[in-house]
Amino acid sequence: MKIHKILFAALLAAGASTHVAANVPVLAVPEEPVLFLEQPPVFGKMPESAAVIAPQMPLSWFSGNRPIPQTQQAMGLLEQAGLQGLSPSDYPIERLRQQLVQANNGQLSSEQAAQLNNDISRIMRAYVKDLKNGRVDPASVKQRFNRTPITDAQADVLLQNALQQDRLASLPQTVTSAIPMYGSLLKVLAHYKTLVGNPAWQTPLPAIKGTGLKLGQPYAGLAGVQARLEALGDLPPGDAVPAVYDARLEQGIKSFQERHGLAQDGVIGKGTLAQLSVTPEQRVKQVEVNLERLRWTPLTTHSRMIVVNVPEFILRGYAVNNGKVDPQIEMKVIVGRAFNTSTPLFDGEMKFIEFSPYWNIPYSIARSETIPRLRRDPGYLSRQGMEFVVGNSVSTAVSEANMSAVLAGKARIRQRPGPQNALGDIKFIFPNNMSIFLHHTPSVGLFERARRDFSHGCIRVEEPVQLAQFILVNQPEWTVARIKSAMAAKKSNTMKLDEPIPVVLAYSTVVVKNNKTYFFPDIYGQDKLLNQALLRHTQQQAARPLLASNP
Repeated sequence: MKIHKILFAALLAAGASTHVAANVPVLAVPEEPVLFLEQPPVFGKMPESAAVIAPQMPLSWFSGNRPIPQTQQAMGLLEQAGLQGLSPSDYPIERLRQQLVQANNGQLSSEQAAQLNNDISRIMRAYVKDLKNGRVDPASVKQRFNRTPITDAQADVLLQNALQQDRLASLPQTVTSAIPMYGSLLKVLAHYKTLVGNPAWQTPLPAIKGTGLKLGQPYAGLAGVQARLEALGDLPPGDAVPAVYDARLEQGIKSFQERHGLAQDGVIGKGTLAQLSVTPEQRVKQVEVNLERLRWTPLTTHSRMIVVNVPEFILRGYAVNNGKVDPQIEMKVIVGRAFNTSTPLFDGEMKFIEFSPYWNIPYSIARSETIPRLRRDPGYLSRQGMEFVVGNSVSTAVSEANMSAVLAGKARIRQRPGPQNALGDIKFIFPNNMSIFLHHTPSVGLFERARRDFSHGCIRVEEPVQLAQFILVNQPEWTVARIKSAMAAKKSNTMKLDEPIPVVLAYSTVVVKNNKTYFFPDIYGQDKLLNQALLRHTQQQAARPLLASNP
């Protein structure tokens, strides 16, 4: 099979199109479908960033003791770093400007000009690495992804090429163009910056009594709701504010709810009111945080991959054909509960499928849930089709000896294959040291919820047969009938895939798809964590001397 190499920058490409009324402001996005797969791992071949870079001539920003025109362009890039979601305050722009004025006036000696040239090179190198690598190490914010950041030498190559080709102004696009969703999020960022200070958010929305505002009910904040929906493009502008919550506003609210990961019931409840209250300034920060995650994107080589965007509660499977990435499947998922059993964010390779699986209950669950339940209700073991495994023997006796052996780590509890098995009838295995995998579930009703963080950390998939078909597409002997038969066999059968498939457990709370921008709740607090890390980075930059002493 031909393997195509591609730089993935996002996960989420495409859902069904949604009608948008004429004249409603819609965020500008590329005309072609955008694929979004944040933080993909390196699989297989060496990424380009690991290639050996030939020695380059030193970067030169001066001719004699005077700055060249590209030097002013470099200052412009630093001053406009905010357009890229970076922080201009990370770079000593004002001091550079002052010294360049002296240089333009012929007030610098050759030694001083050489020192300033080195300072500009160092700062522009940092700028390029900030764009390409990001400013924060993902491992410092609990994201376990393989990546190979570019080096100083590689940043210098990008700068040298831009200088030689007189294309410094387009350097940010050159550095980030391989990240498909990056440009879309930049446009979202620019749009929300235009909304900063919009009067629609100047007056807080009043609290809503009861379970929520419903059709036909009065509300003192209707003018504010309408103004915000119009500004965000969820409602056509121009109509008078109604006396009560009417069908037109309800339609706008449903559009807003769809784009914010909420149940589309048209009721302005606690969750909808909270999202309506998020200011454009806060959305700007949210987009900047997600841009930072995109910068962590490494190269990957593979013909197919599976991506779960945790805060969206969606799994997508992608195929790479002739260098183009095409979404093949999409389904709802259930992920780990926020705060206590959250799904870890990492990458791996799916290598096995287990049909009619046993569920080996993790020690943490056995200790905190199963054993206490058995002490209260010994019959729970047989009703749930469970058994103790002690060495090579199996026991169904709910004895103190068996339970103590489990608590001591000398035995385990497992659930036999069958309709009550917590893993359902199929398990998709990508080996890792956190015991995380994909699986089906007998509790299919939970897939109808808008927010779906209910698991102990593993990921439950809504359409296991469809996922198995996608995974086994190159093993035609595995027909739909055979897959379903193996799932219903009630006898465990593990098969090895002919070709491993990359799996990425990703986290993005801002997604562009079908020319619309979606915001999802920060269920694990990852946005907050990364934003704090970015603030610390800026504080550290302010305390660190990036320039030599003034000439």
